[in-house]
Amino acid sequence: MSHNIVSQTLGREVGKIIAVHLSYPSRAKQRGRIPAEASYFMKASSSLTGPGEVTRPENTDLLVFEAEIAVIIGKPARNVSEENAWNYVSHVTAANDMGLLDFRAADKGSNVRSKSGDGMTPIGPQLIDATKISPDALRVKATVDGKVVQDDSSSTLLFSFAHFIADLSRFMTLEPGDVILTGTPSGSSVLQPGQSVTVEVYSEDDPSMTSGELTTTVVAGDPVADIGSAPKADEKQKIDAWGSREEAGLEPEFELTDDLRERLSKLALATLSSQMRQKGYPNVSIDGVHPQTPGTKLVGRARTLRYVGHRPDLFKKFGGGYNAQKRAIDSVNPGEVLVMEARGYEHAGTLGDILALRAKVRGAAGIITDGAVRDWAPVEEVGLPVFAQGAHPSVLGRVHIPWDTDVTITCGGVAVQPGDVIVGDDDGAIVIPPHMVEELVADAEQQESEEEFIAEMVANGESVDGLYPLNAQWRDRYNEWLSAK
Repeated sequence: MSHNIVSQTLGREVGKIIAVHLSYPSRAKQRGRIPAEASYFMKASSSLTGPGEVTRPENTDLLVFEAEIAVIIGKPARNVSEENAWNYVSHVTAANDMGLLDFRAADKGSNVRSKSGDGMTPIGPQLIDATKISPDALRVKATVDGKVVQDDSSSTLLFSFAHFIADLSRFMTLEPGDVILTGTPSGSSVLQPGQSVTVEVYSEDDPSMTSGELTTTVVAGDPVADIGSAPKADEKQKIDAWGSREEAGLEPEFELTDDLRERLSKLALATLSSQMRQKGYPNVSIDGVHPQTPGTKLVGRARTLRYVGHRPDLFKKFGGGYNAQKRAIDSVNPGEVLVMEARGYEHAGTLGDILALRAKVRGAAGIITDGAVRDWAPVEEVGLPVFAQGAHPSVLGRVHIPWDTDVTITCGGVAVQPGDVIVGDDDGAIVIPPHMVEELVADAEQQESEEEFIAEMVANGESVDGLYPLNAQWRDRYNEWLSAK
């Protein structure tokens, strides 16, 4: 097996296997988050194998492959610097960080069962001498049944190989035979029985310096025994395994299209609220807020920010510097509405003109707070749609601590989740769960069309009896009116 090559070269058995979670920008973009620091997990050395077969148990669905560059430690490393770290590497080669993501939720981050099964770490088949290559010029490529699905360079890494070695060696001695799996680029996905995946690592300066082809073929196997946690392929695991909702065969995620934004902007908040009540959602209004500038219309997807009550020790720790409020403003995206939970407390500002300007420059659709706004006139001059309870000169530190972002909050008495659709006008603002938007818009448009007809009839002197709401006779006349339009 391939790990015998490592053992024979170094004169000792393979030791620890340490794998990196996220290291390539392409993968980080796919996952929707860029890590501030490297993070790791362990794999059992018994998972090592060479080219050959890997078994997917019958009662699992999410056998994944991840093409990676394996860095092999050649001499003991403890508290080494990044500048000197590469001197502790003897070889690199190809690796495939395989796993059964059906068991990832049960592992709660450890990956013990999902990643350490027998045969889940193919490595090799040849070792590349680390002294003869540049660590910043290695290519890793994967093909599935002959089609290229992953292809990236170590030059793009968020963290260098040297960083991994220096970081880990702060806590543990890296010993000869230890293997660091340095993360995978975008493109990894799910394999089915009968498919084959091939991973190769080579020098971009000299492609003849290669690991050779590491090919693994998936075969069907007996079910995993019914002991402990059962396999579970929920939506999150499917998306992570396949790489996208579409590839996983899931319904596309809701998108607030330009057409939907335009249609929502033409509908009265009162109409939308009425339709929500009819659909079993009576509590959708962010109570107590109104637009700074009368006539403002607001439509966008929610981002959330939560304040908690002031306490001196907590404010000292969390309130200053680049706090949650500033992080929220600094990360709001075009078309999003930042919704702030200020516990309905209007006696301190939760927004000022500089942060309002930053949000506008970021392309935000607006800001809603169930607290107050300071610098009221300068904020209004910024031209960003802002909904609040009113004005107050005090800074937020008088009563608030910016606490966390992108969590479910309660603003103005209503629950708001990141991604909800927010609509505001002179009547206030409401929250719409994404799955309801398209049907709600169609029904609200129908209601407003009927009310236009009713208003026209009332203006012509008709009684509201039987007209509002429409009875069968008046509905026939409405349909005629609509056809004529």
